[in-house]
Amino acid sequence: MNQQLGAHELMEVHEVLTNSINKINHFQMLQPYCQDPQLKNILQNQLNFIINEYNSIVNLLNNRTTTGNATVGNTRPNTNFSPTYGLRNPSPVQPNTSINQMDDRDVASAMLGCHKTSATMKMHAALECADPQLRNILIQGAKNCADQAYEIWQYMNSKGYYQVPTFKDMTAETFTNVYQPVSSTINQMNQQNINTNYNMI
Repeated sequence: MNQQLGAHELMEVHEVLTNSINKINHFQMLQPYCQDPQLKNILQNQLNFIINEYNSIVNLLNNRTTTGNATVGNTRPNTNFSPTYGLRNPSPVQPNTSINQMDDRDVASAMLGCHKTSATMKMHAALECADPQLRNILIQGAKNCADQAYEIWQYMNSKGYYQVPTFKDMTAETFTNVYQPVSSTINQMNQQNINTNYNMI
């Protein structure tokens, strides 16, 4: 990693790390409200991962002269999950009027929101990075957040907390059929035009 960081990328990393601290604190505050052992396990595993990832970025910043590739771990999402589509009598939702009303649905929803925000922030920060090593770590971090979000979404979907509305078959089919592939002939013609224009320069 380069010794020097640009002002813009340093400020972006500052935002990412501040968000990571808030996320760690937030997850710790959620722990007492977990009742489902499955959710408790997801939360604890994700919290441990977030702490390790935060430490990796901090260590990278504090040892900028270190040679070699610093990395953060990567998550492995469950690819065998089959989402349940459609609405199945969703129960009404509203804000709690007391902290004592917090339940597993609230905990899972808060975790999901944290991951979505972090994924966006890390990818945005990566797009502003000049240093390739820091950029790669932030991109991997954004993917990790997306994978953790998907893990908690899978839990929520399986419990009926996060249902997926669908269109009627005809509407969905009409919508998706609007988009058609580009003809390979058009692509070849465009390539020939580009080559001709470059030859004229």
